[in-house]
Amino acid sequence: MADPFHGVAVDAGSGLAAAIKSARGDKEQEDDLLTFKRAVLETLGPDASTVLVDANCGPDLLTSYPDGCTRMLAFEADVYHISDEDRITVLPDNFTVADYPKMGVPLLKFFMYYAPDDDAALNTRKQDLVADIGAQCRAAGIQFLMEPLVYHPTTDPGTAEYAALKPGLVRRATEVFADPRFRVDVLKVEIPVDLNFVEGFGQADMTRADALQAFRDAAAAAGQVDLVYLSAGVAFEWFEASLKMAREAGVPFRGFMCGRAIWSDAVGIFGDAGEEALRAWLKETGRQRLRQLIAALD
Repeated sequence: MADPFHGVAVDAGSGLAAAIKSARGDKEQEDDLLTFKRAVLETLGPDASTVLVDANCGPDLLTSYPDGCTRMLAFEADVYHISDEDRITVLPDNFTVADYPKMGVPLLKFFMYYAPDDDAALNTRKQDLVADIGAQCRAAGIQFLMEPLVYHPTTDPGTAEYAALKPGLVRRATEVFADPRFRVDVLKVEIPVDLNFVEGFGQADMTRADALQAFRDAAAAAGQVDLVYLSAGVAFEWFEASLKMAREAGVPFRGFMCGRAIWSDAVGIFGDAGEEALRAWLKETGRQRLRQLIAALD
């Protein structure tokens, strides 16, 4: 397995912009989103192996990466910008895959909402798009990090019914995109269980033993492709607990990519007290959280 992957994600787009706008109120500045992201990058980057930035702000942040922190740029117009009908990710219009080497970016991240039980023709369209991006990455000589975010066509997330389906959805999506035709170097996947319905955390619909087995089954579907876990906006303590469960399960994952679980509390700090207070919070609490996640891998 390659070197450990300790990633910080700050690729959130319009949703984060709206949250910052609300928090800042009459103190709002035009460049608040960029200021926030630069603070995260410069403060947490020294402890991270990589920081993920978005297609809109990312090009302006590339010179802010600290030494030893690999540049990673999302290949999406906006992480929240998808077609309502088919949930197909909209691509950026300000650069192409071929531009990554010119920008000094060796790692591309692309996400796709994917439902293994959705219409077969729709899933074929999604798979073809991912395969095309993978081929472009290979041609450009950059690494491809693929993020399949699962859903179910008729069952809402956050419910007990969805929690029962989630391990299989994550396993099946992982198996699909681990296929060599997609040329994926790293799979960024969800925790395969919802802790709200796991014994010892929330409603005990799933035993801890079954949860550990769900980690093993989903990870085994990746084959030889490296796995990193994403936080998906859960509370920091639960993401840390999830990484520890993966270790307990004996899953050979490479690391994590964590965004909101680390820095979401800082949005309010920035809104109330400005950039200096934001950076102080990130330096103390943000870096401590990142270090705890790194320690959870040992």
